[in-house]
Amino acid sequence: AAARKINLSQPAMSAAVARLRSYFRDELFAMRVRKLVPTSRAEGLAAPVREALMHIELSIIARDAFDPAQSNRRFRIGLCDFITIVFFRHVAERVAREAPAVSFELVALADEHDELLRRGELDFIILPEPFMSSAHPRIALFEERLVCVGCGTNGELRRRLTFDRYMTMGHVAVKLGVARMPPIEESFLLDRGLNRRIDILVHSYGMIPPMLMGTSRIGTMPLRLVK
Repeated sequence: AAARKINLSQPAMSAAVARLRSYFRDELFAMRVRKLVPTSRAEGLAAPVREALMHIELSIIARDAFDPAQSNRRFRIGLCDFITIVFFRHVAERVAREAPAVSFELVALADEHDELLRRGELDFIILPEPFMSSAHPRIALFEERLVCVGCGTNGELRRRLTFDRYMTMGHVAVKLGVARMPPIEESFLLDRGLNRRIDILVHSYGMIPPMLMGTSRIGTMPLRLVK
C-alpha cells in the first residue's frame, strides 16, 4: 500500500527502506502484534521530514497562480452540518458566481481527518477552534454563539435558566459526524470535570429540535442555526 502511494514497485520500496535503515542506522519500522509500526527514531524524523517536503513544495516546485474564474478544480472539504448551513452555503453561492467550474465534495468528519488532510485526501477541514490541530496552517473564519433551546411548552424555561438547572435538566446532545466529535459545550464541561444529563444523543444539530418537542428536555445549539 505504501509503495503504491508513491508510485514505486514493492521491490523498489523495499530497497529504498533498506537504504534509509543503513543511513540512519535504525530499523525504522518493526513488527508488533502483526502490525508494522515506526520506531522511536522514525517517529522523531517524521516532523522534520514533513517540514522539509512542505518547504520544497512551497518554495521550489513552481505552481501557476490560482485563477478561480478559470479553474475546474474539485475541492474535498471535511465539515459538519452546522458549518455547512451557517457558513459554507455562502461560500458555495459566491463560488457559483465567481468560479462556476469549481466543484466541491463535502464529507463528514472522520476520526482520521488530520491524517486525511496530511495525505492530501482532504483539501480543507472546517472545525471549531478547540478541535483544530496545530500540525496544519489554520485561520479563523467566523465566530458563533451558543444558545439553549427547548419546546415552547417546556415550563422549566418560563423562568431564568441558571447553570445549576442547565446541568440537571435532561439534554438532547449531538456528536458530530462519523468521528462522533463532542460539541464545544461538552468539551468545555468535560475539561472542568462536569457532566450534564444527556437523555438523547443525535448525530447532527438538525435532529435536536424534533427531539425536544413536547418534552422538558433542552438542547444547546449555534445561534445562527436556530435563527
